[in-house]
Amino acid sequence: MTTVPDPARIRWPAMIDDQAGNMVFLKPLVTSAKIEVGEFTYYNDTDDPTLFGTRNVLYTAGPEKLIIGRFCAVAMGAKFLLSSANHPMMGSTAFPFFIFGGTWFEKTAEILPRIRSRGNTVIGNDVWIGRDAVVMPGVTIGDGAIIAVGAMVVADVAPYTTVGGNPARPLKKRYSDEDIDRLLRIAWWNWPVDVITEHVRTIWTGTPAELEQAAKSAGLMT
Repeated sequence: MTTVPDPARIRWPAMIDDQAGNMVFLKPLVTSAKIEVGEFTYYNDTDDPTLFGTRNVLYTAGPEKLIIGRFCAVAMGAKFLLSSANHPMMGSTAFPFFIFGGTWFEKTAEILPRIRSRGNTVIGNDVWIGRDAVVMPGVTIGDGAIIAVGAMVVADVAPYTTVGGNPARPLKKRYSDEDIDRLLRIAWWNWPVDVITEHVRTIWTGTPAELEQAAKSAGLMT
């Protein structure tokens, strides 16, 4: 009998015992229209992982979204800031008078449409985000990237690149350019779950070339 986790469930029973209460699938958990998450992406938190939508995704007042792909691993304390975190700096101060309402809002409301949005924050597929990392508004993180513990991500991250530090800088590419191109074409995270299950050992431990052969054997590549 094949048993795989159900991505429609927030928690699932066949977990390693010491992690069962700490991990949740985010897609069935989040209810905010400002957050989109792909299947099998999980969040781990020893306190209460179900609070991800309010504790880890901040400044959701604007129209911008946080978009996370499939099969991502998000560690405890990771934070995602959306564009309304930014204070407009069009004059002599960055103080946000308008947020206090009343006369201050009335006198500044017509200026608000001029505030430039940084756009959606987009996390690719198969991304590992380390503990207490911070992803700033409008950043795009490519497929297969790794964000180190405590990193402050202020700029886009290329696919299959490990970054760390404050501000985060590339530490290394995980594979050669040729293999990165191969992995992006393979896009195993988009395979049917039964095919992923059949080839899970190769996905987890195989080389990009071996994974490409698995994709071809499954009729997913020519």
